[in-house]
Amino acid sequence: MRALDDIAAFAALLPRGRAVAGLDLGTKTIGVAVSDVMRAIATPLLTIRRGKFAADAAELAAIIAGRQIAGLVIGLPRNMDGSEGPRCQSVRAFARNLEGRIDLPVVFWDERLSTVAAERALIEGDTSRRRRAEVIDQVAAGIILQGALDRMAYLQEHEG
Repeated sequence: MRALDDIAAFAALLPRGRAVAGLDLGTKTIGVAVSDVMRAIATPLLTIRRGKFAADAAELAAIIAGRQIAGLVIGLPRNMDGSEGPRCQSVRAFARNLEGRIDLPVVFWDERLSTVAAERALIEGDTSRRRRAEVIDQVAAGIILQGALDRMAYLQEHEG
């Protein structure tokens, strides 16, 4: 299934009563967050240390299967002016490669400033510098996923 840029089209493809996962794709790590089955709350789950694509995809597939994930929200690192640079191209390429291994709806979500927000939240929570480095990507994935969940809830309330 081709990755989407439209959150409403993504939401329409999701079966009820199943969680979705959010990904923050970095060059060295992949932050993973998951929602509850009502798709109201995003929770940071873990950080995958990136290696070869096949190993990364296998780890994601295991998480998806184990948690019965219905769809993926992937953060798209747009430039501040909304344009797409090399990092966006890399994320879109990762999603294209993932399509052949994971048969789920995938949507891109604008992740501008998600890492900044994650860092700020961790500092406010008095998280040590070392611990912040360990969890920053999964917290950013949680922020990305929560934004998408909030938008889907808004669309559901206002459809019709």
